[in-house]
Amino acid sequence: MKLLTSTEHEANGAAAVTLSNDADPMAQDLTGVLRIDLHFPKFTDGRAFSQAFLLRRRLGFTGEIRATGDVLVDQLAQMERSGFDVAVLRADQPMATAERVLASYPGYGVGRYQGDAVKTAPHFASIKAGQPA
Repeated sequence: MKLLTSTEHEANGAAAVTLSNDADPMAQDLTGVLRIDLHFPKFTDGRAFSQAFLLRRRLGFTGEIRATGDVLVDQLAQMERSGFDVAVLRADQPMATAERVLASYPGYGVGRYQGDAVKTAPHFASIKAGQPA
């Protein structure tokens, strides 16, 4: 998962579709969309997790899904498992701590014991089948 500061996010001028927290991803026309920004208005509101999961699993969206808003370090592992590619950290969240958190779960994002939004089969199933992890 790529981590950005809010300044880096604002400097990245790539066109994106921003879905409000109450928007239904299933009702969106995503033809030609390369990036979707999902917003966390407060850290206790997890609807963007569900939106990311729906975009990846049910709609097969392969573009970038970016978490914005009240993004805390302790949410990063779950964001990665839900289908987010990029997280824009809240201004008071230290980048070094965020990197350490993600490094603490090697293989977690690839579903070592459970599948996730991106890789539905658990990691051990790929190893058993002789496929690269």
